Amino acid sequence: MIRLLFCILALASLPLGPGLRAETLPSAWRVEGVSAGDVLNIRAGPTASSGILGTIPRDSSRVEVLMLSEDGKWGLVGFPEGNGWVAMRYLAPVPPPPAGEMPRPMRCLGTEPFWSLSREAQGGTWSVPEEPGQKIAFLQAYAAPGGYYAQAEDRDGRMLHLIVTREVCTDGMSDRIYGFSARLFAQHRDGNRLYSGCCTLDGR
Repeated sequence: MIRLLFCILALASLPLGPGLRAETLPSAWRVEGVSAGDVLNIRAGPTASSGILGTIPRDSSRVEVLMLSEDGKWGLVGFPEGNGWVAMRYLAPVPPPPAGEMPRPMRCLGTEPFWSLSREAQGGTWSVPEEPGQKIAFLQAYAAPGGYYAQAEDRDGRMLHLIVTREVCTDGMSDRIYGFSARLFAQHRDGNRLYSGCCTLDGR
């Protein structure tokens, strides 16, 4: 928990490296320069001597960086159990979406109840325990300073309205922090519901 609080405070302050502004993070990066048969290590701190918490495959094309270390050499990323640091020399930026557009892919999720909504290369999926894995079509998706708005429709014509805000978010189930929060208004067979959760650009 102490580590989680440290990460939240650090992310809120957003120390950035050369050429990056606060509005550019979180952003998506691809792994580059890792030798064949090797992996990119996720470390407990922004140093090469810090313990290894996990790894990222060398062919990963979409890794979300939440913030940079003060010297810009390390990036904070997420993994299922929490967050850790990777060497930025092994990452290259993924081109951002055109101005005014919401990025693809972006995945939003929440608990109590568990739900998820994904905006994918083509269409997306929407899932709640009673209706898992539905295909949805995005009717509108826009960017605004500090976040995104999307409107989607499920196969039965029910509407989903998603608002994503660029801010620190926790999923309530782990020590992982995210760089986007979400509010989702969804139509269901038994009435309308309002959900809250977090979002990520990570495609792993």
